[in-house]
Amino acid sequence: MLRALYSSAAGMQSQQLNLDVIANNLANVNTTGFKKSKIEFQDLLYQSSRAAGAEEGAGNQRPTGMQVGQGSAAVATSRIFTTGELTHTGERLDIAIQGDGFFEVQLPDGSKAYTRDGALKTASDGRVTTSDGLVVQGGFQPIPAGTTQISIASNGEVTLNGASGAQNFRVQLSRFVNPSGLEPIGRNLYRETNASGTAEVGNPGENGFGSMQQEYLEMSNVKVVEEMVNMIVAQRAYEVNSKAVQAADDMMQQSNNLKR
Repeated sequence: MLRALYSSAAGMQSQQLNLDVIANNLANVNTTGFKKSKIEFQDLLYQSSRAAGAEEGAGNQRPTGMQVGQGSAAVATSRIFTTGELTHTGERLDIAIQGDGFFEVQLPDGSKAYTRDGALKTASDGRVTTSDGLVVQGGFQPIPAGTTQISIASNGEVTLNGASGAQNFRVQLSRFVNPSGLEPIGRNLYRETNASGTAEVGNPGENGFGSMQQEYLEMSNVKVVEEMVNMIVAQRAYEVNSKAVQAADDMMQQSNNLKR
């Protein structure tokens, strides 16, 4: 009965983490470029009192054994990098990535980070930045003062028109072998890790890279109905584990009340 208490408590803790992940997904349902997470579980160690295949004499073997588990534990929260819904904004520096790829940005300490948030802005010196003022890399050139028109093609070709004439350059995207291995650091940013692999840089729309859509933003890929269903399942799993704790406690109480 004590084993049942600890196994059920482990299950309750796992479902609490599951609810935390679901709550974070729902909290970011309107976050630009947000990618939802899912939690993954594993069963814990087993206590074996009879081993399967043990010799029983006369050449006989036990066909099955007897093992009792110790509950479950959360082992990973993986990101799901499906493309979110594209929303038209009309802003000339709003860029959605339709497919695989990230924008590369430079952090204040000089290191690199990556984002799917394409709500880009122009700094006072003309450099293209994120909403937090982080400079976007990947070939983005400063936008001169007096620029009247910015055209960004799906393949990353950028054309600037203004009083000083036309200027052309091409921007690139970054991608990873295992994007789920990226480290989320907040502010819609991810950092490269050994698990994600090294960033591969390429042209939008080529060799499997996603294409760019000007005047659009990629919204969160969180589906509220799906997360609500997951929340109900997590709540019921937590509830049934708490019932198992209560049942084990009742059995222990009955044992303590036994009289000769």
